Amino acid sequence: MSNLTANQTRLPPEQEAIRAKCFHPTGKFEDFPREEIEQSIPERFDKMAAKYPSRLAIKTKTHTVTYDELNKLANRVARAILAQRPDGNEPIALLLEQGASPTVAILGVLKAGKIYVPLDPSSPRAGTMHILRDSQSSLIVTDDLNVALARELAQNRCQLLNIDESDSNFSAEELGLSISPDTLAYIIYTSGSTGQPKGVIQTHRNVLHHIMNFINALHISADDRLTNLHFLSHSAARLDIFGALLNGAAVYPFNVKDEGLTHLAGWLTQEEISIYHWIPTGFRAFADTLDQSQSFCDVRVVVLGSEPAYRSDLDLFKKLFPRQCIFVNRLGATEMGNVCFYFADRETRISDNNVPVGHTVPEAEVLLLDDAGEKVGFNCIGEIAIKSRYLSPGYWRKPELTKTVFLSAGEGEQIYRTGDLGRNRPDGCLEYFGRRGFQRKVRGHAIESSEVEAALFGVSGIKEAVVVTRESPSGDQRLVAYLVPRHGSVPSPRSLRSALAEKLPVYMVPSAFVVMKALPRTPNGKVDRQRLPPPSSTRPALGAAFIVARTPIEARLAEIWSEVLSIDQVGVNDNFLDLGGHSLAATRVVSKVLKEFQVDLPLEFLFKSPTVAEMAAVITEHQAKKIEKLELERILAELESISEEKARQFLGDAMATKTTTEPDE
Repeated sequence: MSNLTANQTRLPPEQEAIRAKCFHPTGKFEDFPREEIEQSIPERFDKMAAKYPSRLAIKTKTHTVTYDELNKLANRVARAILAQRPDGNEPIALLLEQGASPTVAILGVLKAGKIYVPLDPSSPRAGTMHILRDSQSSLIVTDDLNVALARELAQNRCQLLNIDESDSNFSAEELGLSISPDTLAYIIYTSGSTGQPKGVIQTHRNVLHHIMNFINALHISADDRLTNLHFLSHSAARLDIFGALLNGAAVYPFNVKDEGLTHLAGWLTQEEISIYHWIPTGFRAFADTLDQSQSFCDVRVVVLGSEPAYRSDLDLFKKLFPRQCIFVNRLGATEMGNVCFYFADRETRISDNNVPVGHTVPEAEVLLLDDAGEKVGFNCIGEIAIKSRYLSPGYWRKPELTKTVFLSAGEGEQIYRTGDLGRNRPDGCLEYFGRRGFQRKVRGHAIESSEVEAALFGVSGIKEAVVVTRESPSGDQRLVAYLVPRHGSVPSPRSLRSALAEKLPVYMVPSAFVVMKALPRTPNGKVDRQRLPPPSSTRPALGAAFIVARTPIEARLAEIWSEVLSIDQVGVNDNFLDLGGHSLAATRVVSKVLKEFQVDLPLEFLFKSPTVAEMAAVITEHQAKKIEKLELERILAELESISEEKARQFLGDAMATKTTTEPDE
C-alpha cells in the first residue's frame, strides 16, 4: 500500500483514520504524482494505455473495450477530426448518448488538440442551438442514433462526423502532437443568471490537477470499477471518466434515462462496482428501489456531490452498504473542480441535518465572505469563495463576466465567489448550506430561478411568477412556481408544462404550480419569498373529472402515486406529469410497483401511458397470465406424479374408449 504523498491534505485525526481505510482490497494504490499535471490529458492516458493495454477500460451493455482498443479508437477519431478540421485549438461539439462512444469521442477530440463541447440530445433545441452558436463549434461528432438531430442543429453551418461511419482506414497509430498543459480542453455550459447558458472553460493542466485530487483522495487503484451515472453534459461526468482512465481503472456507464433505477442494484452487483458516484437526489431514489436482502459487497466508496447531502443520506448509506464501505461527500463545481471532501463510516455521527463537505484539497483555500467581501470568523455563515491557481480560466467569449466572477489574487491565483453559503468549524471542516441568491440545485442541476420565471412570463395569462425550491416529504428538492393570473385564471398544469417544455430542459419545469391572488411582499415592495405558502397536497385542478378507483389494483396504485407525489387523491385517469411527476418520482413508482405486484415496468412506461388505469390494465394482464402459467404448471406437476403403471392404465382406458366410440373405417 502506497504512502500518501507530501501534497495530500492534512486532515484531522478522525478524518485521516477513515480515509486510511479507503483502499481497494488489493492494496495496489499508486499516488497520482504532482508532476504528472504538467502535461496534456492524452499524454497521461497514453501512459495508462501502454502500462495496461489488455486491462478493461470501458464496459457497457453492448461494449467491452480494453485500454489498447480505446486508444486505437480514439486515435482514429482524432485523425478523422483532423481530416475535416486540420488547424487550431477549436471547439468540437459532441452529440452522443451515454455509453462508450462519448469517451472515445472525448479522447479523440483531445488527441487532435481540440476543445470538446458536450451537448445533451434530450435538451430543448433552442438551448442546444445557442450552445452551438456561442461556442462557435466547427464540427459535430455524433453517431447513428443522433445523426438526424445533428443535421438539424448544424443547419449547414458546421460539419458533421458520424463515428459509427468513420473510415476504419484512418491509422490507429499515435498522432505525436505536442499539446501544452495550458491548452483548453473543454467548454461545459451551465445556466446563467441572464437566462442564457454560459460556457465554463478549462485547461489540460487544471483538469489533471482536479483528477489528481480525486484519485488521491479516494485512493483509486487500477483494480477499481467506477460508475458513470452522470450525463456527458454534467461536469461531474469528467470525474467518472478521467478518474478511471487516467489511472488504469475501468469506467462503467449506466444510462439511467433508458434503464431506470430498478435494475441499477443488480447491475452494481453483477459488475462488481467498487466506486459509486452520483447526486444525493439520485441516491435517494435508488435507495427506494432496494430491500434488506440486497448486498453490495464490492462497493468500497459511495461518493455524493453537486448538491447538499443530508443526515438522512448518511443513514441510508449505513443501512444499505457493507460495514467496510466509506461515505464521501464532496464540494465541487464546473468553475472550480473538486474543492472539499468529507469522509464518513458506520461510526460517524453528525448532529446537524447537513452532512459537512469537509476539508480542502491541496493547493486550494476556502474563504467565507460577507456582503462586503470581508472574511467572516469560525461558526459564522458566509459566501464560499475559493482561492487557487487551478480554477477555470473563465467563461468562453465573456471577458467582462470573467473579470467580475474570477478575481485576481496575485502570483497566478484567482478567487472565485461561488454563490454558495457555508460555515467553517474551528477545525477547518466546512459546512455547506446551498445557494445564495436565487440559483438552486434540483436533482443535481444548477437552476437559475430567473430563467424559469422568464419562461413563465412568456406564457399567456400569467401576470406574475416566482419560482422557488421546496423540500418534498421524501426529502428531495423540487421546483414550485407561484403564479398570479392576469385575468382570473391561469392555464392548466398540462398546458403550462407543455409550454415550458418548448423552452426549458425537463428538469427546469416546476413540479407544482400554486395560483395566488397576489404575491406577498416586503415593505420595500420586493417579493417576500419566505412568506410563500407550501404547495397544497390537494389534487390540482387538471381540467378533467376525478374518477375514483374501480378495482383493488387501481386503488393500491392510486395510493402509491399519492404517496410518491404527496397528493391526497389521485384519479385513475389523472396524468402522472400533470400531477407533478418527474423522472425520479417515476423510478419510485416503478420500484414500488415491482415490490407490490412483482411486475417490472420500464421507466418510460409512465411517460407513454401516464395514468393509473393504464398501469392497472398492464398489471391485471400480467397477473392473469401468471395465473394461467401457475395452473398449467400445477396440471403438469399432477401428471408427473402419476405412476408409470397408472399412466399406462390411463392410456389403456383411453384407447379402449376410443375403440368403442370410433370404429375402424
